[in-house]
Amino acid sequence: MIQIDELSYGFPDKELYKEVSFTLKDGVHCAFIGSNGTGKTTLVHMMMHPDEYLYDGKIICDENCRIGYVSQFSKEEKNQGITVFAFLSEVFVKNQEETALVCEKMATAEDLEPVYEEYQSLIDEFQAMDGDNYESNIRKQLKVVGMQQHEHTLLSQLSGGEYKLLHVMKEMLLQPNLLVMDEPDVFLDFDNLNGLCELINSYKGTLLVITHNRYLLNHCFDKILHLEDTDIQEFDGNYVDYNFALLQKKIELQEKAAADKEEIARNEEIVDRMRTAATVASIAALGRAVHARQTHLDRLRARQIKEPFLDVKMPEIVLPKVESDPEKVVLSVWDYEVAFDELLLSDVCFELHEGEKVAIVGPNGTGKTTLLRDIYKNRHPSITIGEDVKVGFLSQIYTEDERKQEDWLSGGEQNLVQIEEICNSDANLLLLDEPTSHLDTNSQIALEKAISEYKGAVLMVSHDFYNIVNCADYVLFVDDKSIRRMRIRSFRKMIYENHFDKDYLELEQKKKELETRITNALKSSDIKTAKQLCEQLGEVVEKLCKTSLN
Repeated sequence: MIQIDELSYGFPDKELYKEVSFTLKDGVHCAFIGSNGTGKTTLVHMMMHPDEYLYDGKIICDENCRIGYVSQFSKEEKNQGITVFAFLSEVFVKNQEETALVCEKMATAEDLEPVYEEYQSLIDEFQAMDGDNYESNIRKQLKVVGMQQHEHTLLSQLSGGEYKLLHVMKEMLLQPNLLVMDEPDVFLDFDNLNGLCELINSYKGTLLVITHNRYLLNHCFDKILHLEDTDIQEFDGNYVDYNFALLQKKIELQEKAAADKEEIARNEEIVDRMRTAATVASIAALGRAVHARQTHLDRLRARQIKEPFLDVKMPEIVLPKVESDPEKVVLSVWDYEVAFDELLLSDVCFELHEGEKVAIVGPNGTGKTTLLRDIYKNRHPSITIGEDVKVGFLSQIYTEDERKQEDWLSGGEQNLVQIEEICNSDANLLLLDEPTSHLDTNSQIALEKAISEYKGAVLMVSHDFYNIVNCADYVLFVDDKSIRRMRIRSFRKMIYENHFDKDYLELEQKKKELETRITNALKSSDIKTAKQLCEQLGEVVEKLCKTSLN
Protein backbone atom coordinates (compact mmCIF):
# COMPACT_ATOMS: atom_id res chain seq x y z
CA MET A 1 0.00 0.00 0.00
CA ILE A 2 2.68 2.50 1.06
CA GLN A 3 6.36 2.21 1.89
CA ILE A 4 8.72 4.55 3.75
CA ASP A 5 12.41 3.84 3.12
CA GLU A 6 15.20 5.44 5.20
CA LEU A 7 13.30 8.71 5.59
CA SER A 8 15.08 11.62 7.29
CA TYR A 9 13.50 15.00 7.94
CA GLY A 10 13.51 17.79 10.46
CA PHE A 11 13.62 21.50 11.18
CA PRO A 12 16.75 23.63 11.69
CA ASP A 13 16.44 23.26 15.46
CA LYS A 14 14.86 19.81 15.68
CA GLU A 15 15.39 16.49 13.90
CA LEU A 16 12.15 14.52 13.57
CA TYR A 17 13.11 11.32 11.72
CA LYS A 18 16.47 9.70 11.09
CA GLU A 19 16.49 7.01 8.39
CA VAL A 20 13.13 5.52 9.44
CA SER A 21 11.50 2.75 7.41
CA PHE A 22 8.17 0.95 7.56
CA THR A 23 5.51 -0.58 5.32
CA LEU A 24 1.72 -0.42 5.39
CA LYS A 25 0.14 -3.41 3.66
CA ASP A 26 -3.35 -3.64 2.23
CA GLY A 27 -6.10 -4.13 4.83
CA VAL A 28 -4.02 -3.44 7.94
CA HIS A 29 -5.43 -1.36 10.81
CA CYS A 30 -2.39 0.47 12.18
CA ALA A 31 -2.14 2.64 15.30
CA PHE A 32 0.51 5.39 15.12
CA ILE A 33 1.70 6.23 18.64
CA GLY A 34 4.49 8.23 20.26
CA SER A 35 5.22 11.07 22.65
CA ASN A 36 3.76 14.52 22.03
CA GLY A 37 5.79 16.59 19.58
CA THR A 38 7.67 13.70 17.95
CA GLY A 39 6.21 14.50 14.51
CA LYS A 40 3.40 12.01 13.96
CA THR A 41 1.05 14.50 12.28
CA THR A 42 3.90 15.90 10.18
CA LEU A 43 4.76 12.40 8.95
CA VAL A 44 1.22 11.60 7.80
CA HIS A 45 1.10 14.96 6.00
CA MET A 46 4.36 14.04 4.26
CA MET A 47 2.86 10.74 3.17
CA MET A 48 -0.15 12.53 1.68
CA HIS A 49 1.74 15.47 0.15
CA PRO A 50 5.38 14.40 -0.36
CA ASP A 51 6.02 17.10 -2.98
CA GLU A 52 5.58 19.80 -0.34
CA TYR A 53 8.58 18.64 1.72
CA LEU A 54 12.35 18.44 1.26
CA TYR A 55 13.50 15.15 2.79
CA ASP A 56 16.04 12.38 2.40
CA GLY A 57 14.94 8.81 1.66
CA LYS A 58 11.87 7.57 -0.18
CA ILE A 59 8.09 7.76 0.22
CA ILE A 60 6.74 5.14 -2.16
CA CYS A 61 3.04 5.20 -2.93
CA ASP A 62 1.15 3.98 -5.99
CA GLU A 63 0.12 6.95 -8.12
CA ASN A 64 -3.45 5.59 -8.22
CA CYS A 65 -3.64 5.26 -4.42
CA ARG A 66 -6.49 7.37 -3.05
CA ILE A 67 -5.80 8.65 0.47
CA GLY A 68 -8.58 9.87 2.75
CA TYR A 69 -7.98 12.07 5.79
CA VAL A 70 -9.85 12.87 9.01
CA SER A 71 -8.38 15.80 10.96
CA GLN A 72 -8.29 15.96 14.76
CA PHE A 73 -10.30 19.19 14.41
CA SER A 74 -13.70 18.75 12.73
CA LYS A 75 -14.34 21.74 10.47
CA GLU A 76 -17.65 23.52 10.88
CA GLU A 77 -19.93 22.95 7.90
CA LYS A 78 -21.28 26.11 6.26
CA ASN A 79 -24.66 24.52 5.69
CA GLN A 80 -25.89 23.35 9.08
CA GLY A 81 -29.42 23.13 7.68
CA ILE A 82 -28.86 19.92 5.72
CA THR A 83 -29.70 16.49 7.05
CA VAL A 84 -27.27 13.79 8.15
CA PHE A 85 -28.10 11.68 5.09
CA ALA A 86 -27.61 14.63 2.73
CA PHE A 87 -24.24 15.44 4.33
CA LEU A 88 -22.98 11.86 3.98
CA SER A 89 -24.18 11.61 0.36
CA GLU A 90 -22.75 14.97 -0.85
CA VAL A 91 -19.81 13.56 -2.81
CA PHE A 92 -21.94 10.89 -4.49
CA VAL A 93 -24.68 13.34 -5.48
CA LYS A 94 -22.09 15.80 -6.80
CA ASN A 95 -20.54 13.05 -8.92
CA GLN A 96 -23.94 12.14 -10.36
CA GLU A 97 -24.71 15.79 -11.17
CA GLU A 98 -21.35 16.29 -12.88
CA THR A 99 -21.83 13.06 -14.84
CA ALA A 100 -25.23 14.29 -16.05
CA LEU A 101 -23.68 17.57 -17.23
CA VAL A 102 -20.95 15.71 -19.13
CA CYS A 103 -23.60 13.58 -20.82
CA GLU A 104 -25.29 16.79 -21.99
CA LYS A 105 -21.95 17.96 -23.41
CA MET A 106 -21.67 14.77 -25.47
CA ALA A 107 -24.77 15.73 -27.42
CA THR A 108 -23.21 18.96 -28.73
CA ALA A 109 -19.43 18.52 -28.49
CA GLU A 110 -17.50 18.46 -31.76
CA ASP A 111 -14.51 16.74 -30.18
CA LEU A 112 -15.82 13.82 -28.15
CA GLU A 113 -12.49 12.45 -26.93
CA PRO A 114 -11.85 14.88 -24.01
CA VAL A 115 -15.52 14.79 -23.01
CA TYR A 116 -15.49 11.00 -23.01
CA GLU A 117 -12.29 11.01 -20.88
CA GLU A 118 -14.00 13.29 -18.37
CA TYR A 119 -17.05 11.01 -18.36
CA GLN A 120 -14.91 7.90 -17.85
CA SER A 121 -13.00 9.57 -15.00
CA LEU A 122 -16.26 10.35 -13.19
CA ILE A 123 -17.56 6.81 -13.72
CA ASP A 124 -14.30 5.32 -12.44
CA GLU A 125 -14.45 7.55 -9.35
CA PHE A 126 -18.06 6.58 -8.68
CA GLN A 127 -17.28 2.87 -8.97
CA ALA A 128 -14.20 3.18 -6.74
CA MET A 129 -16.50 4.60 -4.04
CA ASP A 130 -19.06 1.80 -4.58
CA GLY A 131 -21.40 4.57 -5.69
CA ASP A 132 -24.13 2.21 -6.90
CA ASN A 133 -24.71 1.18 -3.28
CA TYR A 134 -24.01 4.48 -1.51
CA GLU A 135 -27.50 4.86 -0.03
CA SER A 136 -27.50 1.42 1.59
CA ASN A 137 -23.86 1.90 2.68
CA ILE A 138 -24.79 5.15 4.44
CA ARG A 139 -27.59 3.43 6.34
CA LYS A 140 -25.26 0.56 7.29
CA GLN A 141 -22.71 3.03 8.68
CA LEU A 142 -25.35 4.87 10.68
CA LYS A 143 -26.53 1.56 12.14
CA VAL A 144 -22.97 0.61 13.13
CA VAL A 145 -22.70 3.66 15.39
CA GLY A 146 -26.32 3.53 16.58
CA MET A 147 -27.33 6.72 14.74
CA GLN A 148 -29.88 5.24 12.32
CA GLN A 149 -32.60 7.39 13.94
CA HIS A 150 -30.70 10.53 12.86
CA GLU A 151 -30.89 9.91 9.11
CA HIS A 152 -33.19 12.93 8.65
CA THR A 153 -31.80 14.99 11.57
CA LEU A 154 -30.26 18.39 10.75
CA LEU A 155 -26.52 18.79 11.38
CA SER A 156 -27.27 21.72 13.68
CA GLN A 157 -29.15 19.37 16.03
CA LEU A 158 -26.28 16.92 16.54
CA SER A 159 -23.90 16.81 19.49
CA GLY A 160 -20.22 17.54 18.93
CA GLY A 161 -19.38 13.83 19.25
CA GLU A 162 -22.02 12.76 16.73
CA TYR A 163 -20.82 15.48 14.38
CA LYS A 164 -17.25 14.20 14.62
CA LEU A 165 -18.35 10.63 13.90
CA LEU A 166 -20.07 11.88 10.73
CA HIS A 167 -16.73 13.13 9.40
CA VAL A 168 -15.23 9.69 10.00
CA MET A 169 -18.16 7.99 8.27
CA LYS A 170 -18.04 10.40 5.34
CA GLU A 171 -14.40 9.56 4.61
CA MET A 172 -14.96 5.83 5.10
CA LEU A 173 -17.88 5.84 2.65
CA LEU A 174 -15.55 7.14 -0.08
CA GLN A 175 -13.54 3.92 0.34
CA PRO A 176 -10.02 5.33 -0.11
CA ASN A 177 -7.14 2.88 -0.49
CA LEU A 178 -5.66 4.34 2.69
CA LEU A 179 -7.60 6.27 5.34
CA VAL A 180 -5.52 8.40 7.72
CA MET A 181 -7.15 9.67 10.92
CA ASP A 182 -5.49 12.10 13.33
CA GLU A 183 -6.83 11.63 16.88
CA PRO A 184 -10.45 11.02 15.84
CA ASP A 185 -11.33 10.08 19.44
CA VAL A 186 -10.60 13.42 21.12
CA PHE A 187 -13.54 14.75 23.20
CA LEU A 188 -15.84 11.81 22.33
CA ASP A 189 -18.16 10.62 25.10
CA PHE A 190 -18.43 6.89 25.93
CA ASP A 191 -21.26 6.20 23.48
CA ASN A 192 -19.53 7.94 20.59
CA LEU A 193 -16.17 6.39 21.48
CA ASN A 194 -17.80 2.97 21.22
CA GLY A 195 -19.30 4.06 17.90
CA LEU A 196 -15.83 4.98 16.62
CA CYS A 197 -14.47 1.64 17.84
CA GLU A 198 -17.20 -0.18 15.91
CA LEU A 199 -16.50 1.88 12.77
CA ILE A 200 -12.80 1.08 12.89
CA ASN A 201 -13.34 -2.63 13.48
CA SER A 202 -15.96 -2.94 10.72
CA TYR A 203 -13.88 -1.03 8.16
CA LYS A 204 -12.46 -3.28 5.43
CA GLY A 205 -9.83 -0.86 4.09
CA THR A 206 -6.36 0.17 5.27
CA LEU A 207 -6.21 2.50 8.28
CA LEU A 208 -3.45 4.60 9.83
CA VAL A 209 -4.73 6.21 13.04
CA ILE A 210 -2.86 8.60 15.31
CA THR A 211 -4.30 8.00 18.77
CA HIS A 212 -3.44 8.03 22.46
CA ASN A 213 -6.78 6.60 23.55
CA ARG A 214 -6.10 3.52 25.67
CA TYR A 215 -9.49 1.95 24.97
CA LEU A 216 -9.10 2.21 21.19
CA LEU A 217 -5.50 1.02 21.36
CA ASN A 218 -6.54 -2.07 23.28
CA HIS A 219 -9.43 -2.96 20.98
CA CYS A 220 -8.95 -1.80 17.42
CA PHE A 221 -5.55 -2.39 15.81
CA ASP A 222 -3.43 -5.21 14.41
CA LYS A 223 -0.26 -3.20 13.77
CA ILE A 224 1.65 -0.61 15.82
CA LEU A 225 4.01 2.13 14.63
CA HIS A 226 5.80 3.75 17.56
CA LEU A 227 7.71 6.98 16.85
CA GLU A 228 10.22 7.95 19.53
CA ASP A 229 13.55 9.82 19.50
CA THR A 230 13.65 10.16 15.66
CA ASP A 231 13.21 6.40 15.16
CA ILE A 232 10.23 4.14 14.46
CA GLN A 233 9.48 0.77 16.02
CA GLU A 234 7.32 -1.38 13.73
CA PHE A 235 5.30 -4.16 15.35
CA ASP A 236 2.87 -6.56 13.68
CA GLY A 237 0.31 -7.33 16.35
CA ASN A 238 -2.03 -5.55 18.73
CA TYR A 239 -1.19 -2.96 21.37
CA VAL A 240 -1.47 -5.38 24.29
CA ASP A 241 1.01 -7.74 22.63
CA TYR A 242 3.29 -4.81 21.81
CA ASN A 243 3.48 -3.62 25.42
CA PHE A 244 4.13 -7.18 26.57
CA ALA A 245 6.94 -7.55 24.01
CA LEU A 246 8.49 -4.27 25.24
CA LEU A 247 8.38 -5.49 28.83
CA GLN A 248 9.99 -8.80 27.85
CA LYS A 249 12.74 -6.84 26.08
CA LYS A 250 13.33 -4.69 29.16
CA ILE A 251 13.74 -7.81 31.31
CA GLU A 252 16.11 -9.32 28.76
CA LEU A 253 18.19 -6.14 28.60
CA GLN A 254 18.33 -5.74 32.37
CA GLU A 255 19.36 -9.40 32.74
CA LYS A 256 22.14 -8.80 30.21
CA ALA A 257 23.12 -5.58 31.99
CA ALA A 258 23.36 -7.47 35.30
CA ALA A 259 25.49 -10.19 33.71
CA ASP A 260 27.80 -7.56 32.20
CA LYS A 261 28.07 -5.85 35.57
CA GLU A 262 29.10 -9.10 37.27
CA GLU A 263 31.65 -9.89 34.54
CA ILE A 264 33.17 -6.41 34.78
CA ALA A 265 33.40 -6.67 38.58
CA ARG A 266 35.09 -10.08 38.28
CA ASN A 267 37.65 -8.76 35.79
CA GLU A 268 38.29 -5.64 37.86
CA GLU A 269 39.15 -7.89 40.80
CA ILE A 270 41.49 -9.98 38.60
CA VAL A 271 43.24 -6.85 37.26
CA ASP A 272 43.70 -5.47 40.81
CA ARG A 273 45.26 -8.79 41.97
CA MET A 274 47.54 -8.94 38.93
CA ARG A 275 48.66 -5.31 39.40
CA THR A 276 49.48 -6.04 43.06
CA ALA A 277 51.47 -9.11 42.03
CA ALA A 278 53.29 -7.15 39.31
CA THR A 279 54.47 -4.52 41.81
CA VAL A 280 55.96 -7.27 44.03
CA ALA A 281 57.65 -9.29 41.27
CA SER A 282 58.93 -7.33 38.28
CA ILE A 283 58.20 -9.90 35.60
CA ALA A 284 57.72 -8.75 31.99
CA ALA A 285 55.27 -11.53 31.16
CA LEU A 286 53.12 -10.57 34.15
CA GLY A 287 53.09 -6.94 32.98
CA ARG A 288 51.93 -7.98 29.53
CA ALA A 289 49.20 -10.13 31.12
CA VAL A 290 48.01 -7.17 33.16
CA HIS A 291 47.87 -5.03 30.00
CA ALA A 292 45.94 -7.74 28.12
CA ARG A 293 43.47 -8.18 30.96
CA GLN A 294 43.01 -4.39 31.25
CA THR A 295 42.31 -4.21 27.48
CA HIS A 296 39.68 -6.96 27.89
CA LEU A 297 38.13 -5.04 30.80
CA ASP A 298 37.99 -1.82 28.73
CA ARG A 299 36.18 -3.72 25.95
CA LEU A 300 33.64 -5.08 28.44
CA ARG A 301 32.96 -1.56 29.71
CA ALA A 302 32.63 -0.21 26.18
CA ARG A 303 30.00 -2.74 25.17
CA GLN A 304 28.22 -2.73 28.53
CA ILE A 305 24.44 -2.49 28.12
CA LYS A 306 23.04 0.27 30.25
CA GLU A 307 20.15 -0.68 32.49
CA PRO A 308 17.05 0.29 30.53
CA PHE A 309 14.78 3.12 31.66
CA LEU A 310 11.62 1.56 33.01
CA ASP A 311 9.51 4.66 32.38
CA VAL A 312 10.45 5.91 28.92
CA LYS A 313 9.43 9.49 28.13
CA MET A 314 7.46 9.83 31.38
CA PRO A 315 7.23 13.59 32.00
CA GLU A 316 7.44 14.93 35.53
CA ILE A 317 4.27 16.83 36.46
CA VAL A 318 4.14 18.37 39.93
CA LEU A 319 1.01 20.39 40.69
CA PRO A 320 1.17 23.31 43.17
CA LYS A 321 2.04 22.54 46.79
CA VAL A 322 -0.98 23.67 48.79
CA GLU A 323 -2.50 23.02 52.20
CA SER A 324 -5.73 21.06 52.53
CA ASP A 325 -8.59 21.35 54.99
CA PRO A 326 -11.27 18.72 54.19
CA GLU A 327 -13.87 20.80 56.05
CA LYS A 328 -13.40 23.88 53.89
CA VAL A 329 -15.84 24.40 51.00
CA VAL A 330 -13.97 25.84 48.00
CA LEU A 331 -16.90 25.82 45.58
CA SER A 332 -20.66 25.91 45.93
CA VAL A 333 -23.12 25.57 43.04
CA TRP A 334 -26.80 26.08 43.85
CA ASP A 335 -29.73 25.95 41.40
CA TYR A 336 -27.49 26.41 38.37
CA GLU A 337 -29.18 26.42 34.96
CA VAL A 338 -27.88 26.77 31.39
CA ALA A 339 -29.74 26.89 28.08
CA PHE A 340 -28.99 27.83 24.48
CA ASP A 341 -31.56 26.83 21.87
CA GLU A 342 -32.90 24.43 24.50
CA LEU A 343 -32.46 23.72 28.20
CA LEU A 344 -29.23 21.78 28.84
CA LEU A 345 -28.86 21.76 32.62
CA SER A 346 -31.16 22.78 35.48
CA ASP A 347 -31.38 22.39 39.27
CA VAL A 348 -27.63 21.68 39.47
CA CYS A 349 -26.49 21.71 43.09
CA PHE A 350 -23.21 20.49 44.62
CA GLU A 351 -20.32 21.50 46.89
CA LEU A 352 -16.64 20.82 46.49
CA HIS A 353 -14.33 20.58 49.51
CA GLU A 354 -10.59 21.08 49.66
CA GLY A 355 -8.73 17.96 48.60
CA GLU A 356 -11.67 16.41 46.70
CA LYS A 357 -11.12 15.19 43.12
CA VAL A 358 -14.39 15.10 41.16
CA ALA A 359 -15.20 14.29 37.53
CA ILE A 360 -18.22 15.68 35.65
CA VAL A 361 -19.29 12.97 33.22
CA GLY A 362 -22.00 12.90 30.58
CA PRO A 363 -22.79 12.83 26.86
CA ASN A 364 -21.42 15.39 24.40
CA GLY A 365 -23.39 18.62 24.23
CA THR A 366 -24.99 18.53 27.69
CA GLY A 367 -23.46 21.75 29.05
CA LYS A 368 -20.48 20.39 31.04
CA THR A 369 -17.88 22.71 29.52
CA THR A 370 -20.23 25.69 29.85
CA LEU A 371 -20.65 24.93 33.57
CA LEU A 372 -16.89 24.69 34.05
CA ARG A 373 -16.30 28.00 32.24
CA ASP A 374 -19.04 29.72 34.26
CA ILE A 375 -17.30 28.54 37.45
CA TYR A 376 -13.99 29.91 36.17
CA LYS A 377 -15.51 33.30 35.25
CA ASN A 378 -17.26 33.38 38.68
CA ARG A 379 -19.93 35.80 37.54
CA HIS A 380 -22.94 33.49 37.73
CA PRO A 381 -25.37 34.10 40.64
CA SER A 382 -25.66 30.35 41.29
CA ILE A 383 -21.90 29.91 41.74
CA THR A 384 -19.84 30.82 44.82
CA ILE A 385 -16.09 30.34 45.09
CA GLY A 386 -14.71 30.31 48.63
CA GLU A 387 -12.47 32.96 50.15
CA ASP A 388 -8.71 32.65 49.53
CA VAL A 389 -9.42 30.17 46.71
CA LYS A 390 -7.10 30.58 43.73
CA VAL A 391 -8.30 28.91 40.53
CA GLY A 392 -6.22 27.22 37.83
CA PHE A 393 -8.00 26.51 34.54
CA LEU A 394 -7.16 24.14 31.68
CA SER A 395 -9.32 24.78 28.63
CA GLN A 396 -10.01 22.58 25.62
CA ILE A 397 -10.85 25.75 23.63
CA TYR A 398 -7.83 27.74 22.44
CA THR A 399 -8.24 31.38 21.56
CA GLU A 400 -7.28 32.64 18.10
CA ASP A 401 -4.22 34.45 19.52
CA GLU A 402 -3.09 31.28 21.30
CA ARG A 403 -3.47 29.30 18.07
CA LYS A 404 -1.32 31.83 16.18
CA GLN A 405 1.35 31.80 18.86
CA GLU A 406 1.43 28.04 19.25
CA ASP A 407 0.37 26.71 15.84
CA TRP A 408 3.71 24.92 15.63
CA LEU A 409 2.83 22.92 18.75
CA SER A 410 0.85 19.68 18.64
CA GLY A 411 -2.47 19.47 20.51
CA GLY A 412 -0.76 17.49 23.27
CA GLU A 413 2.06 20.01 23.58
CA GLN A 414 -0.49 22.84 23.86
CA ASN A 415 -2.16 20.96 26.72
CA LEU A 416 1.23 20.44 28.39
CA VAL A 417 1.90 24.20 28.12
CA GLN A 418 -1.34 24.87 30.02
CA ILE A 419 -0.47 22.19 32.60
CA GLU A 420 2.97 23.75 33.11
CA GLU A 421 1.36 27.16 33.73
CA ILE A 422 -0.87 25.58 36.39
CA CYS A 423 2.14 23.83 37.97
CA ASN A 424 3.91 27.21 38.28
CA SER A 425 0.90 28.82 39.96
CA ASP A 426 -0.36 28.66 43.55
CA ALA A 427 -3.84 27.47 42.60
CA ASN A 428 -5.69 25.39 45.17
CA LEU A 429 -8.73 24.72 42.94
CA LEU A 430 -8.14 23.23 39.50
CA LEU A 431 -10.80 23.31 36.77
CA LEU A 432 -9.73 20.87 34.07
CA ASP A 433 -11.64 20.48 30.80
CA GLU A 434 -10.68 17.19 29.14
CA PRO A 435 -7.15 17.31 30.65
CA THR A 436 -5.89 14.11 28.98
CA SER A 437 -7.08 15.06 25.48
CA HIS A 438 -4.25 14.92 22.91
CA LEU A 439 -1.75 13.76 25.58
CA ASP A 440 0.36 10.70 24.84
CA THR A 441 -0.22 7.71 27.13
CA ASN A 442 2.82 8.35 29.35
CA SER A 443 1.79 11.99 29.83
CA GLN A 444 -1.73 10.81 30.71
CA ILE A 445 -0.34 8.49 33.38
CA ALA A 446 1.97 11.25 34.73
CA LEU A 447 -0.96 13.68 34.97
CA GLU A 448 -3.11 11.09 36.73
CA LYS A 449 -0.33 10.56 39.27
CA ALA A 450 0.03 14.32 39.78
CA ILE A 451 -3.72 14.80 40.31
CA SER A 452 -3.82 11.91 42.80
CA GLU A 453 -0.97 13.48 44.83
CA TYR A 454 -2.33 17.05 44.65
CA LYS A 455 -3.67 18.35 47.98
CA GLY A 456 -6.02 20.94 46.47
CA ALA A 457 -9.46 20.42 44.93
CA VAL A 458 -10.01 19.28 41.34
CA LEU A 459 -13.16 19.54 39.24
CA MET A 460 -12.70 18.09 35.78
CA VAL A 461 -14.80 17.33 32.74
CA SER A 462 -13.61 14.05 31.25
CA HIS A 463 -14.63 11.24 28.92
CA ASP A 464 -11.43 9.30 29.62
CA PHE A 465 -12.51 6.21 31.61
CA TYR A 466 -8.99 5.52 32.88
CA ASN A 467 -8.46 9.14 33.91
CA ILE A 468 -11.73 9.13 35.88
CA VAL A 469 -11.33 5.86 37.76
CA ASN A 470 -7.64 6.53 38.50
CA CYS A 471 -8.15 10.07 39.87
CA ALA A 472 -11.67 10.90 40.94
CA ASP A 473 -13.15 10.40 44.42
CA TYR A 474 -16.62 10.41 42.91
CA VAL A 475 -18.49 11.38 39.75
CA LEU A 476 -21.07 14.07 39.03
CA PHE A 477 -23.09 12.34 36.34
CA VAL A 478 -25.26 14.32 33.91
CA ASP A 479 -28.64 12.62 33.93
CA ASP A 480 -31.94 13.98 32.59
CA LYS A 481 -30.63 17.58 32.32
CA SER A 482 -29.38 17.62 35.90
CA ILE A 483 -26.41 16.26 37.82
CA ARG A 484 -26.38 13.49 40.41
CA ARG A 485 -23.54 12.26 42.56
CA MET A 486 -22.27 8.74 41.82
CA ARG A 487 -19.68 6.62 43.61
CA ILE A 488 -16.72 5.48 41.54
CA ARG A 489 -17.70 1.84 42.13
CA SER A 490 -21.21 2.50 40.78
CA PHE A 491 -19.75 4.42 37.83
CA ARG A 492 -17.40 1.56 36.96
CA LYS A 493 -20.28 -0.92 37.13
CA MET A 494 -22.41 1.24 34.84
CA ILE A 495 -19.60 1.57 32.29
CA TYR A 496 -18.88 -2.17 32.47
CA GLU A 497 -22.49 -2.97 31.68
CA ASN A 498 -23.05 -0.38 28.95
CA HIS A 499 -19.72 0.14 27.23
CA PHE A 500 -17.08 -2.43 28.10
CA ASP A 501 -16.59 -6.14 28.31
CA LYS A 502 -16.50 -6.90 32.06
CA ASP A 503 -14.19 -9.92 31.67
CA TYR A 504 -11.84 -7.82 29.57
CA LEU A 505 -11.58 -5.07 32.17
CA GLU A 506 -11.02 -7.54 35.00
CA LEU A 507 -8.19 -9.10 32.99
CA GLU A 508 -6.84 -5.64 32.23
CA GLN A 509 -6.79 -4.85 35.96
CA LYS A 510 -4.85 -8.08 36.58
CA LYS A 511 -2.47 -7.09 33.79
CA LYS A 512 -1.89 -3.70 35.39
CA GLU A 513 -1.15 -5.29 38.78
CA LEU A 514 1.36 -7.72 37.28
CA GLU A 515 3.07 -4.95 35.29
CA THR A 516 3.45 -2.91 38.49
CA ARG A 517 4.95 -5.88 40.33
CA ILE A 518 7.34 -6.56 37.43
CA THR A 519 8.42 -2.91 37.38
CA ASN A 520 9.10 -3.00 41.13
CA ALA A 521 11.06 -6.26 40.76
CA LEU A 522 13.20 -4.72 38.01
CA LYS A 523 13.85 -1.62 40.12
CA SER A 524 15.11 -3.98 42.84
CA SER A 525 17.18 -5.89 40.26
CA ASP A 526 15.21 -9.04 41.12
CA ILE A 527 15.36 -10.52 37.62
CA LYS A 528 14.21 -13.98 38.71
CA THR A 529 10.94 -12.65 40.18
CA ALA A 530 10.42 -10.38 37.16
CA LYS A 531 10.71 -13.34 34.76
CA GLN A 532 8.31 -15.47 36.83
CA LEU A 533 5.75 -12.64 36.91
CA CYS A 534 6.24 -12.10 33.19
CA GLU A 535 5.17 -15.71 32.55
CA GLN A 536 1.95 -15.04 34.48
CA LEU A 537 1.49 -11.81 32.53
CA GLY A 538 1.85 -13.72 29.27
CA GLU A 539 -1.12 -15.92 30.22
CA VAL A 540 -3.23 -12.83 31.04
CA VAL A 541 -2.25 -11.13 27.76
CA GLU A 542 -3.26 -14.23 25.81
CA LYS A 543 -6.70 -14.22 27.48
CA LEU A 544 -7.02 -10.46 26.88
CA CYS A 545 -6.36 -10.87 23.17
CA LYS A 546 -8.92 -13.69 22.88
CA THR A 547 -11.52 -11.62 24.76
CA SER A 548 -10.82 -8.64 22.49
CA LEU A 549 -11.27 -10.76 19.37
CA ASN A 550 -14.59 -12.04 20.69
